[in-house]
Amino acid sequence: MMARPAATPESRSVRLLKVGEQVRHVISELLMRQEVHDDVLAAHAVSVTEVRMSPDLRHAAVFVKPLLGADEELVLKALRTHTAFFQRAVAGKLKLKYAAKLKFLPDESFDVASKIDALLADPKVRRDLS
Repeated sequence: MMARPAATPESRSVRLLKVGEQVRHVISELLMRQEVHDDVLAAHAVSVTEVRMSPDLRHAAVFVKPLLGADEELVLKALRTHTAFFQRAVAGKLKLKYAAKLKFLPDESFDVASKIDALLADPKVRRDLS
């Protein structure tokens, strides 16, 4: 029997990305199939944009964005209310050593991108760029 090669920072980060992507997929499926019985979540299309795992895989930051950014606070509150349900579902599907603690967070990257677009469209900025 061969010894397992020691985990390098690279292989560790690939594993974190893979597990994060699997968690993202499971949560997205649950939301898409409306397996969470919640009126707010049923009324909103929610995108799970990214899941970042902690190095020990015990914690997951789940970044979400309701479609068109509508009722973000309401949607986050609903997701957080059902955290235990999501944690059980993820643990059941992924067979990890530990059930990751999920933390739902707003994905702000879209807001940042639209601010950058607005800045680039500004006539003064445009003049400086050309």
